[in-house]
Amino acid sequence: MAKILNYKHMKNKESNFSYSKIYLKEVFGINLFLYFIFVLSLELTLSQIVIYLFVVLLLSTLLLYLIGLKRRDAIEKITSVIHQIKSNKNISVDDIVLNPHLEKIENDLKEIHKKNRDDIANMHRLAQARTDFLGNVSHELRTPIFTIQGFLETLLNGAIDDPNVNRRFLKKAINHTHNLNDLLNDLIDISMIESGQMRMQPTYFDIIKFIESLVVELESLADEKGIKIKSKFAGKEIEVFGDKDKLKQVFVNLISNAIKYSESGNIIIITEVINERVKISIKDSGYGISDADLSRIFERFYRVDKARSKDAGGTGLGLAIVKHIVEAHGSKIEVKSKIGKGSTFSFGLRKK
Repeated sequence: MAKILNYKHMKNKESNFSYSKIYLKEVFGINLFLYFIFVLSLELTLSQIVIYLFVVLLLSTLLLYLIGLKRRDAIEKITSVIHQIKSNKNISVDDIVLNPHLEKIENDLKEIHKKNRDDIANMHRLAQARTDFLGNVSHELRTPIFTIQGFLETLLNGAIDDPNVNRRFLKKAINHTHNLNDLLNDLIDISMIESGQMRMQPTYFDIIKFIESLVVELESLADEKGIKIKSKFAGKEIEVFGDKDKLKQVFVNLISNAIKYSESGNIIIITEVINERVKISIKDSGYGISDADLSRIFERFYRVDKARSKDAGGTGLGLAIVKHIVEAHGSKIEVKSKIGKGSTFSFGLRKK
């Protein structure tokens, strides 16, 4: 690639003097001042004075020319770089090289170019993310809608009069409406979170009592699969700072997933006090997650095992919502998992 500093193609017809005209008064003023001091300090004839004046004017003109030449060179280099940046040309940061005395401007232009390049790359990523998101939403909405439509059409075509299938089909249809409602609620949540409209209302509360109440709510779901939800608390009362409603979404998502992706065994909820924070871990003995999938499980609509995930239900947005809520509490969700050995999801909350 041609260096951007090769600016001979620029059609600038201004003379070098035009670039130094802002220094005209200073150059001639200083030189004339020095000239008069020199003349007054010596006894010179009129012809000598004229000659010296001519020399001073000549030297001043030459100095202005050289200043203009150097300034033109610097300005045209800066102009060329700015033109390349504005045109989004494929240039590297190393291609931006100015004169040594313009190091600060050179560094600023490099920062501007790097930021522009990062912004453009981010815009492309966001555009692709929007496209993927719309495609995923369309697919996720289409599935329950077509399924409900199929059940209703079957019933209208005569199955409504068959007592062996009518109630079964209606129950399946209503289950899919619940799935559809869950998906729409999760879409609203993720939209509010990612647009910055999620409002946090943090308070201090007892995390032990909070977890125990959630376990009571979810025990029936676990009992259906013969799974026991156990707890291992670091004390009887531990107060943490957070939004209870948002954190309830986190716990319900993580515990529900642990139940869905386990066939048997136990789910253990662990609290540990580490300095000024409380580490909370939800450990299961389920299917586990491969190393290849671990880095992507918090992406919207990403499913580790698509066939199994469909059977288990869910919107594919739960873990993305969990990640955002945990990060809004100044923490980070961490995962450890082995295939066939289960998974452990952990995050921290500020302790009172």
